Amino acid sequence: MEIKDTKLNYVLNVVARWAVGLVFLFSSFVKGVDPMGTTYKVQEYMMAWEVFGMSFEWALPLAGVLSVALVCAEFLVGVMLVTNSFRVLSAWALVLMMLFFTGTTLVDAITNKVSDCGCFGDAVKLTNWQTFWKNVALDVPTVWIFLTRRLRYRPRFERDWIILLAGLALMLVFCIYNIKHEPVIDFRPWKVGNRMIVERESMNHMTFRNLATGEEVTVDYPNGGWDQVPAEYKDFDRWEVVSSTSDEPFEVLADGFSMMDLEGEDHAADLLPAEEGMVVVTVHTLSKVKPAGVEEVKRALAQAEENGTKIVMLTSALPEEVQAWLYENQISGLDYLFADATAIKAMLRGNPGFLFVKDGTVVAKTRKAEDLEN
Repeated sequence: MEIKDTKLNYVLNVVARWAVGLVFLFSSFVKGVDPMGTTYKVQEYMMAWEVFGMSFEWALPLAGVLSVALVCAEFLVGVMLVTNSFRVLSAWALVLMMLFFTGTTLVDAITNKVSDCGCFGDAVKLTNWQTFWKNVALDVPTVWIFLTRRLRYRPRFERDWIILLAGLALMLVFCIYNIKHEPVIDFRPWKVGNRMIVERESMNHMTFRNLATGEEVTVDYPNGGWDQVPAEYKDFDRWEVVSSTSDEPFEVLADGFSMMDLEGEDHAADLLPAEEGMVVVTVHTLSKVKPAGVEEVKRALAQAEENGTKIVMLTSALPEEVQAWLYENQISGLDYLFADATAIKAMLRGNPGFLFVKDGTVVAKTRKAEDLEN
């Protein structure tokens, strides 16, 4: 299809390139700021997807490399579109990427095998259908960019190569830095300064059974509000109490987060609001803690004991694995609780990581125990 070389068509090409390019730059930045989170999302796809009955779990060790490659590819396409560099190459790369993204998100929307594609990292959360229609909207300018890829294009290879290589180097350094440290911009719930606990009215829930009919009725009333329970249920010649439970006075503002003990009791709402503060050592994969990480855990434990600060390790490992690990590394006096690995990774990417919470607010998070002193 031949597109006429008119001023309007060229202006539309510029507008389309900038619109799509800026979306790609934003998408690559918010994923590049947290390459570990992008890696976890790639792994999720590998475990959820199958093609002709073949899974991709064999490629899990490559997830880190693939995530950085994806971020760099998105960033470079965005840079080329905005700077009008390698316009033919960028148009082809854009079409192929959008075909892949649109097809993938359509399957996601239909099957819901992966609940969130992670297109914009943790910065912007979209449903699968929202993500698919977002890609469909981007497909329109993508087609125009492809059809007008040669319109008024004068290759400047030396300039274009400088832009391409500089962009690649910039994003690679950015990704590597964020892999070795916590993300420079934290889009996750456990961001420093965020209050993770909200107070709520504590309600009691009491279930009564009618002794004559067997009918069961649950009555909800606030603490200290026994007088609000209807008088008929207080007639214990007709009704008996079957069960009684109470809500925690605090709610944790992180989906799926818990701090479970060996008996299965959740202590999150008890520990996080502590006014004196608490150090949480996060270990999402106990078997992958390196010797340097073990030393950091010991340093954090020593600092906590010296300062009289409560410290607890939060891990997804099995109880016997935790006990064996503590024994093998000669660590004693460290209490431990359990949480889902995904919830732990949402707190800190480091393995181990160290988080200081005071009065329900995240005060500090780091991969170095000594940083907690500051």
